[in-house]
Formats: sequence, structure tokens, C-alpha cells
Amino acid sequence: MRKVLLLLICLLVTAQAGVEASKFPERPPLPALSVDHETVVMVEVEESRLEEVLNTIHQSIPNGKVRKTFSTLFTGFSFELPEKDVEVLKQISGIERVDKVVNYKAFINESVPFIGGGDIRSQFGENGHRLTGKGVKVAVIDTGIDYNHPDLKRNYKGGFDVVDCDDDPMETLPAQGGATLHGTHVSGIIAANGRVKGVAPEADLYVYRALGPGGQGTTEQVIEAIEKAVEDGVDVINLSLGNAVNGPDWPTSIALDRAVEKGIVAVTSNGNSGPNMWTVGSPGTSTKAISVGASSPPLKTPYVTIFGEEREISLQQMAGAKPWNLKRDFEIVNADIGLEDNLEDATGKIILFKRGVLPFTEKAKRAKKAGAKGVLIYNNTEGPFVGVIQDKIDIPVSAISKEDGEWLLEQIEKDRKETTVRTIYRHEEDLIAPFSSRGPVTQTWEVKPDLVAPGVAIDSTIPNGYLGLNGTSMAAPHVAGAAALIKQAHPDWTPDQIKAALMNTAKRLENNDGNEYMPHEQGAGRIQIEQAVNADTLVYPGAISFGKWARDDRRETKNMTVTVENKGDVTTTYYVVPPIDAPDGVQWKVPFSFELKPDEKKDVTITMDIFPAVLDEGIHNGTILVKGGKEDIVLPYLFFIEEPNYPRVMAFNFQRGDDEESYRYEMYLPGGAEEVGIALYDPDTFEFIDYLDAKENVARGLLEVELNDLDLEDGIYKALVFAEQDGQEDTLETAILIGEFLETEQ
Repeated sequence: MRKVLLLLICLLVTAQAGVEASKFPERPPLPALSVDHETVVMVEVEESRLEEVLNTIHQSIPNGKVRKTFSTLFTGFSFELPEKDVEVLKQISGIERVDKVVNYKAFINESVPFIGGGDIRSQFGENGHRLTGKGVKVAVIDTGIDYNHPDLKRNYKGGFDVVDCDDDPMETLPAQGGATLHGTHVSGIIAANGRVKGVAPEADLYVYRALGPGGQGTTEQVIEAIEKAVEDGVDVINLSLGNAVNGPDWPTSIALDRAVEKGIVAVTSNGNSGPNMWTVGSPGTSTKAISVGASSPPLKTPYVTIFGEEREISLQQMAGAKPWNLKRDFEIVNADIGLEDNLEDATGKIILFKRGVLPFTEKAKRAKKAGAKGVLIYNNTEGPFVGVIQDKIDIPVSAISKEDGEWLLEQIEKDRKETTVRTIYRHEEDLIAPFSSRGPVTQTWEVKPDLVAPGVAIDSTIPNGYLGLNGTSMAAPHVAGAAALIKQAHPDWTPDQIKAALMNTAKRLENNDGNEYMPHEQGAGRIQIEQAVNADTLVYPGAISFGKWARDDRRETKNMTVTVENKGDVTTTYYVVPPIDAPDGVQWKVPFSFELKPDEKKDVTITMDIFPAVLDEGIHNGTILVKGGKEDIVLPYLFFIEEPNYPRVMAFNFQRGDDEESYRYEMYLPGGAEEVGIALYDPDTFEFIDYLDAKENVARGLLEVELNDLDLEDGIYKALVFAEQDGQEDTLETAILIGEFLETEQ
């Protein structure tokens, strides 16, 4: 059978609102299918029964194979076994949970002083040294590091390569295939000390290569790296990586929670799948870690517009290409996905491509060869995206949303001689990046991200040079560096205290319309390092979720406890001020004023008294104030009426199976599914062809299936990945290319 490759990034589209999904006819009834294949799972066991369980499974599942064992943060092991034996495994006494292994990937010098990283170096910590991170050990779990880089070699102190199992965490080199640079860039933001100055330029860097060629890694590799960092006694861990699994109990999230319990500050990126709700992925879903979204530092942001039209299109410039600095008007022409070998004459023009099939780099090279002045690539799913050009291209290349790209396409196709675009530039700062993933977390409904930091056009170190990149991967190390400075200033502070200092002193951000971003967009706000270091009051947790409520006639209450701690030098009187704009149906009960002596703390109960029947369905949010310190502390909160509208399916992935004739897919079902499957359609007529696979009554968690002997003709198919639960069906739309293998898009 010929090779099959699923291409393009999937997007959640509700059946009610999805423009593309509305073109699909009604699905026929589900067929009854079954498959059997080898799979790899993470097995968590009771702490004292690891050896007992290992002995039992060798007898119960003789065809299984233990891959790695874990004991520092995650008591258990990774295990390869036939899919049909997974249920047998779950029934073995002593096993607490079983999760499938998933893939992780890396999310791709004005920002440091912008958040206060420059001024803070004039202050002194308790050890008498200036606040530069000196003596603080920061672990970077990523793609490795170019430890020979002149800006990093003084800071690099060691680490481990989990991918190759040695003590040399060098980035993947070009000769090895899938060369990487991400970990070096992240390390530079934290602690570069040369031409580029990181947030904590004298911190010690310990680097753990958990992501190999192409920036890819697995659950077991990430957890092994976390364990090694903990065993090496680091103070702060940075993980600028993630997957699309929005679940609080995913193994990597649990591992980070346990690392924090051991006294280590854990910082992780929130993800680059925004701007929709529910797009945060593990380990950004960790309760105790600091999950970081991306905001913009001071920037001159380019927009394009068409003369005579009011619409302005924001550009996400792609790293590796020339910056977008066009000064005059240019004609724009459409090149679809760019498969034609010879593009029409584009000399002096801007080419509009649709994302898909060809890598970004190949599209840019074809445009350059055709004489183009610049390139715009629009998404093939709703919303914006972040892209990277692998080879340097000396013409500007930018990403735009699907909606903006289709609007430009409409203008090009209108009955006119030519369509001309103009670039305008606006000074902007402190805006949430469109690509920054939003929360909340499914199941727990916790506020994520915890806060935001600069993650747009961040210049930092890469192997043999420097480069500007976008992503929450760039935002997280700003916070890791800030945590190192706070740790130096206050060596005895716990991770909870450091997280509170960062959240309590964050700057609340507003969008271009002057409206404050919601808690699931910005968390507590954008970090301000100097204020965090000098915080005189700590309140934690720094954000509160009151969960979900059924819309019925019962009046109910829920108590949440926060800790208020006086870190100042004098006795202080504190007040808790409930929301002044609470909707009808909600009342608040807070304590009277209370005094705290220096270094004294008190647990305070905040009670929400709610009558859900009079409230609208959906998300409700606001802020609670704690007054008394130098500055008021703002605690964002949220709650839901009725079952939240989280996507019923997410994190779809398709790849080769264990042999040439098999293929494997996986998807995450946050609440399980009554019906789930993949329907194939003709891409032109949207006529239903067949089910690639379909199932009923699937439990919550990761669904992983291997398919054999696919019988499909060569060509491109439309695929509708669907899951229905509790009366809501959500879909992921993608394309399937059947036939000759093409390089996957970056």
C-alpha cells in the first residue's frame, strides 16, 4: 500500500459555528471496527509496591517490555505491550493509573529591561551580591544547548542528554538531521552573559536534552529529564515545551507538581495554540508550576491593508526571514499552496500562500525565485499561527490568520486590474500575543496561564549566532530568570512564595479597546521583576477558581482559602475586598480586617454564596482585592454555570505505525466520548467516502489506535475528526494526502 501522510494543523471547530464544518453533509451511522497493536504507556504505582508490580506484570503480560523506571517524582515505569492487554494491566493490584505516552515539541534586548530585569541588577540580595542570579541553579529542559556559544559558555555548568543517554546535551547538529536551536535560545533569555544579557546573567545553567532531532520528544524523556534535574539539586526548572493535552493529571504535569513539592520552582510555557479558550496543554496544566503566556514588548508592529478598505491585518513575522520593513505599496497575487513549479511572474509583488503541504521554507524559496518582494502565508485553520523559516531568506515572510487570508483572497479575486497592499506600522506593547494559548484547565477549571511575559520578537542566542523568535517558549524563560533573581534575593522563600510574588505584583493588561484581558488570557498579568523582588505582602494562590455550578434553584456556597503573608518590616492591617460588580445571584463573605506581624501569615476564607438559576450559562470572572500592603493585590477568579464548552476532542496526531503498512493516530478526549471517529470526504464535493475509524463510548483520556492495510486511492481527502459527549459535538478538520510522501510542514 502506498504511503499515507496526514498534513496540516488541526483546529477545533464547533458544529454550530464552524464555517468549514458546515460544508460537510451529515455523517452516516458509525461502523463497528476493532484494531489491535503495540502501544507504550506510563504506569504509576503505589510508592512501596514498585518491585511487586514489576514481578506481577512479567507473569500477567509476558509479551510486555519495561522501557524505563522512575522513582524520584513519578513512581512507576514506561511499558510497551499489546493494546489488548492494557485493560489487564489496569487491573493489576498496586497500579494507580495508566496513561499513553505522547509526543512533546518545542514551542517556537528590549524585553529584559521592559520587565525590570535591568534595573534590578543594582539591588543587592541577602548574600551581599548584586541581583544577577549568582549562585542559583537553573535547569533548562529542552533541545540542548550550544555550550560553546560565547554568551553562554561561562554559565553552562553541566546537564544530561536523555535522548542519547550521555553527559553531552549539545543541540542536534545539522549532520544529524533535524538540527535544533530552541534550547540555546531559551538558555540565552535566562542567563546569557555577553553580547546578549539574559534576565539572570550570572545564574548557573544545567541543560537536559529531552527533545531530539526536529525538537521532538516523548513523555518518558521529559519526565526522565525532570527527575535528573531534581536529583542534581537545581533551584528552578524551565520547560519551554508542551503538547495539546488540556488535562491536569497528565504525567508531565504531575511530575512538575511533585518537583515543586520538593522545593523547586517550575516554570513552563502555556502553549502557542491561541487565541481560543481551552488551548493550554500539558505541562502548562500543572497546578503548582508557573504557566506563562506571551505578551508583546515595545514593538513597531506591521499591519497590511488595502487602499480604500478599513480592515488592518496584523502580521506575525517568521523567524529566519528578513524582517517585514516594506515602505511602499505592492501588488499582491495569490499562489494557493504553492505546488506549481513555476509561479506566475511575481517580480516586485507580494505572494499570498495558503498554509499546507509544502514547508514554509519551500514556499519562501519559491517566492524568492519568482522575484517576490515579500510573502504572506495564511493559516489553513481558524486563527493565527507561529512559523519558522529553517534557512535564511532575504525577503520578509509573515503569517496571518485564515480569516485575514481569505479576506485578502476575496479582494484579489474581485473584478479589478490589480490589488495593492500597503504596510502601516504601529507602536504597541503589553498586548497578549494572538498565538498565546488560553485556559482554563479542563476538570479542575483552574486559571491558566498564571501570568504572561514578553514572547514576541525576542532576540537571543542560537548556535553560532543570534535570532529573534516568537512564542510562549520565549516568555517562560523570562519568568524562570525572574524566579532565579527572587531566589537569590530571598534564599529561604518557597516555590509558592516566589510564584505569589510574581503573580501578586504583575501588571494587569488591557487590549486595544481598553478592556482588561480575562483571567484565562493573562492570568494575574505581566511580570514586573523589581516589584516582585520587593513584595511586602504575599497572597497565594494568586488566582482562584470556584469551579462549575448546575443552573438550578438551589442556593449554594463554596469556600476557598488563601494565605496572606506579611513580608514587610512592620505590623500591617489587611482587608479583603470582594468584587464590587458581582452579578445578581452572587454574594460574597470575607473576614473583617486582621493584623499580621512581620513574617506572620494567616489562612483567610473567601465564601461565594451563589444562586445559579439567575445567572447566564458560561464563564464568569472578576477580581478580589487584598488591601493593606504597599500596593493592592489583585486576585483574579472565575467560575462556570453549567458544563463548560471545552472541546470534546483535541491533540489529534497521525503518524507511521510500527511497520511500513500500518499507521497510528491519537487524540485526547477531555471528558470521554459517546461517539468518536474520523470521517473522510471528497475535498471538492464534500461527498462522504468512508470512515477511517470510528468508536463508541470511549473513556476520558488519550485514545491511541493503530490502523493496518488502508485501502484508499491516491489523492487528497478532507478528514473530519469528531467526538460527541453530553450533547456537544466538536470536530477537527484536516487534510489527508495519500500517495507519494512529501516533507511535513514545519
